[in-house]
Amino acid sequence: MNNRKIFTSESVTQGHPDKLCDLVSDSVLDAVLAQDPMGRVACETAATTGMVLVTGEITRSAQIDIASLARKAICDARYD
Repeated sequence: MNNRKIFTSESVTQGHPDKLCDLVSDSVLDAVLAQDPMGRVACETAATTGMVLVTGEITRSAQIDIASLARKAICDARYD
């Protein structure tokens, strides 16, 4: 029996699209929790040149503008 285990991990640096997507998703989560501490967020973000797609589920009483949050996160990260 083979008892060997292989461990792998990925690390991306600043400027990688995954970092931008994480920033957008985190912005959505932070905005929801700021208004509704009991809010639940399952947010995923995908990005390509000229397009950002934010998907998932949000259970909340908070009123947030996801498009504005995404734009602000992108501008703050200097991706605009």
